[in-house]
Amino acid sequence: MARKNQMIALDVSPLANRKLGKYGLTRAQLNRLAPRVKRIVTRVERERGDGGHRYRELPHDRLMRQAVEEFAKALRPKTQNLVVLGIGGSALGATALHQALNHPQYNLLSRRKRGGPRLFVMDNVDPAHFAGMLDVIKDDLPGTLFNVVTKSGETTECLSQFLVVRNLLTRRLGREEAKRRIVVTTDSHSGTMRAIADREGFASLPVPDGVGGRFSVLSAVGLFPAAMCGIDIKAVLKGAAEMDDMVRSTSLQRNPAALFAAVNYLYYKKGLDLSVMMPYSNALSGLADWFRQLWAESLGKARNESGGKLISVGPTPIRALGTTDQHSQLQLYREGPNNKLITFLEVSRFDKDVPIPKAYKDQPALSYLGGTSMGKLLNTEKQATEQALLASSRPCMTIRFPSVSPHAVGQFIYMLEVATTIAAGLFGVNPYDQPGVELGKKITYHLLGREGYGNINALMHRERHQT
Repeated sequence: MARKNQMIALDVSPLANRKLGKYGLTRAQLNRLAPRVKRIVTRVERERGDGGHRYRELPHDRLMRQAVEEFAKALRPKTQNLVVLGIGGSALGATALHQALNHPQYNLLSRRKRGGPRLFVMDNVDPAHFAGMLDVIKDDLPGTLFNVVTKSGETTECLSQFLVVRNLLTRRLGREEAKRRIVVTTDSHSGTMRAIADREGFASLPVPDGVGGRFSVLSAVGLFPAAMCGIDIKAVLKGAAEMDDMVRSTSLQRNPAALFAAVNYLYYKKGLDLSVMMPYSNALSGLADWFRQLWAESLGKARNESGGKLISVGPTPIRALGTTDQHSQLQLYREGPNNKLITFLEVSRFDKDVPIPKAYKDQPALSYLGGTSMGKLLNTEKQATEQALLASSRPCMTIRFPSVSPHAVGQFIYMLEVATTIAAGLFGVNPYDQPGVELGKKITYHLLGREGYGNINALMHRERHQT
């Protein structure tokens, strides 16, 4: 197990600040919820032992990691560009890992300095965006690898991207070489993309059974692009495994995932239904984007877990970035409606810092900055924002990273995945389905003329009866 100073830490102490008044959170309130949290954690661990909550086993899946590493080792030397074709959970995790753990200007570095291919994550079907990527890589198609990521093989956006790429590769390189330029990450047994991969002979990696897209970042879905671009995926998984030791605890105070879930639930019940995640680190902003999908799609549900009762619950996740959004959103957070719980992400030690030189001693607006550093300034501004929010009775807490390392990122991802499962237990919903997404998909099929989706009135009628 990692030493304590190597673990990320959840600091909820500001929530007990007297300045919060009725918006504060007391130990008594947490203690009253603790028995319920204990029952949920105990149930989840029991269900895990029976094969449920499959994402919980990913940090310990040595064979999966080795398969990803071997794939990446074989393909990385001859790949100049890696293009990930996916959307939602098939893309956000890869982007979050890359942004957190690679050089901030990774794609602009020389191949020697990068050590891996340039990475392009195509998480939309915006034609200008997609065509722009093709413009960049079109002269090096033999050195470009396309990773098609879709568990079901039914995702409209991913399939449309795949059809464009397959056609381009076949025309330019021929069918056999095109086949070598595509790697598919999909269900290991069934689905449209599995059938296509088997028929065409595409190399493939499996999305583990029972692991949905938004919980899949610690599988080949997120780890293959990471390994291709030089990230130490063994360390990421080790960090997640270290967190697993902590989040098994039935003690609310010793289990950071349970505590995060409980705090968010209690504030939701107080009427604070907006959950802001505000990293004071550009590297961590992709993780906040990843969290938005995890929290929104898992907890925003019309009906309870059994599907019988209409409850319409779910906190709304928002991503802000410090210090950037101090100058765009903080005015609202301090003086607008008091309906937000803010979670800061803070980095204790940056891998690189930039000293601020001394100059203009006769100018008070500049002289005080000399001799400090950008890292210290960033964290000082976080502390100041926290104090300003507390002065306005706005609740906030912090997840603190010792540094932005593979271990810490793995811990963070796993902690919030488990927190989501526990929060779902508190809200009484199923964290693994997303029925609210389905109607939009079906209407898209109808509008594009897909067979079997011709009766729009029948689709709408079924939806009204379900919700």
